[in-house]
Amino acid sequence: MKRFRRQFFSGLFALLVATAATLWLHAKFNRALPDYAFLTGWILLAAMLLLALYNARKKLPFLPLGNSETWLQIHIYLGFFTVLLFLIHLNFRLPRGWFEVTLAWLFVLVAGSGVVGLIFSRILPGRLATRGGEVIYEKIPALRHALRAEAEKLALGGEAQSPVIAEFYARRLARFFDGPKNSWLHLAESRRPLNALIATLDDLRRTGSDGERATLEKVAALVRQKDDLDYHRALQLALKLWLFVHIPLTYGLLIFTALHIALVFGFSGGAR
Repeated sequence: MKRFRRQFFSGLFALLVATAATLWLHAKFNRALPDYAFLTGWILLAAMLLLALYNARKKLPFLPLGNSETWLQIHIYLGFFTVLLFLIHLNFRLPRGWFEVTLAWLFVLVAGSGVVGLIFSRILPGRLATRGGEVIYEKIPALRHALRAEAEKLALGGEAQSPVIAEFYARRLARFFDGPKNSWLHLAESRRPLNALIATLDDLRRTGSDGERATLEKVAALVRQKDDLDYHRALQLALKLWLFVHIPLTYGLLIFTALHIALVFGFSGGAR
């Protein structure tokens, strides 16, 4: 935690200093330099390429390219700084034309998905560590199937042979155990569906026989385990999926940027 705070405050300080200096330079030179838009464009491109190199660094951990944590910190704060560079390149105006608008939207989507990924990577691992222990994502379907089989055995073929439990399982629990449930609510840290199921099981247990109460208590434990599995699946899937959004958008942005450069130089007659 102490190291994280040090990294956060040093990175934030560097970002604020760079932002202030860049805004001052923009105010001083944006009208004084005839090729100012070209200059800001090349600086923005360099920053974007450096950001894209972080993914290559992760895929080549064996190369002596510096500490991965350092690369991550540079990626985070340079990403925020690149937003400022993008606005400066636009001279704080809305883009014109379908190509420029598409390019701008790609940049917004890349930046937005990056912020989402930063939030996910900072919050979700800590939440996973406090809920049900470590769960390997690839094993979740098999674990869910085992819980469903055990729940069916208790509700439909257990010692109690209770029609009340069997009816409740068929009406409410069969669908619950059949597959992942409440993914969005798990991301929002809501336990309302679980609490509703447990409350209904508690009501049945209060009015049931001794055998039914014992069976319902075991079923409630399985419901909690299944909910924990769904929780891990939802959060781990979110951590995986955002990369499948962020990285393709990044490469799409770089391709459109290359086309943008070609068009600019083409219409300017290659004078720059």
